[in-house]
Formats: sequence, C-alpha cells, structure tokens
Amino acid sequence: MHMRMSRVIAAAFVAGAFLLPARASAQGFKVIANNDVATAELPAAAVSNLFLKKDRKYPGGGEATPLDLPASSPVRESFSKAVHGRSTSAVVTYWQQQVFSGKDTPPPSKATDDAVVAFVKSTPGAIGYVSDGASVDGVKVVKIK
Repeated sequence: MHMRMSRVIAAAFVAGAFLLPARASAQGFKVIANNDVATAELPAAAVSNLFLKKDRKYPGGGEATPLDLPASSPVRESFSKAVHGRSTSAVVTYWQQQVFSGKDTPPPSKATDDAVVAFVKSTPGAIGYVSDGASVDGVKVVKIK
C-alpha cells in the first residue's frame, strides 16, 4: 500500500511539473496598459493588487485605472486564475464584500477586447487585459513576471 501511494504522489508531482510551464505560456490573455504607463513588466502580484485596488499606483509611480472584462468572459477566468490565483467567481465575491462593507467598488468592465483596447488607449494610467489574439495597436503589452 505504501509503495502504491508513493507512485501516485510521484505521478502527480511529475504531471504538475509539466502543467506549470504550459499554464504560463498558454494563459490565453495579454495585459495591456496605456502608453503613458512607465513599466513594460510587472510581477503577477503587482497586477493583482492593481486590479483588486489594493494598490492605486503602479510600482514605478502613476495612478492606475484598471478595467475588467465581464465576469462571464473565459478570458477573465484565465486572467483571474493566472493573476489572482483564484476563480472569477471568487474575485466577484471579494468585490461583493468590498462593496457591502463600503470599502470600494470593482473596476468597470467592457464587453469586448476592442472596447478594452479603446478605453486603455484613451485613458491615461489605464490597465486591462484582452485575449491573446486581440489587436493591441496603440497600447503597451505588459509582460507578467
């Protein structure tokens, strides 16, 4: 029995080792920012803090204006899992608690990639995310570390 359990644990570990790089490379979204944003690279934790409004400014300075896709968006689900480490429904619950306690309101959302790009392009300090295949002309793609 002990040997069998060891094999199961080893198999799970090996499978997990192969899944982690795939998740990082095939996340299904790109983070974009207005061209006036000074940084081109941010840690996932910093991005999460901006979207959860735990931080209001970029690490290098400057006000951040986050923008989400709708909660029903598969791209938002990918973003939530990769950046926040939780599902979209868990993030929605977080925002319900913030609103109920009078602390804050969630970022606005736009229905499409094109709408997100247009908002980010025209709003100083804006940050959002779009699907991997979206056209991002006129905005900066921010690399997630």
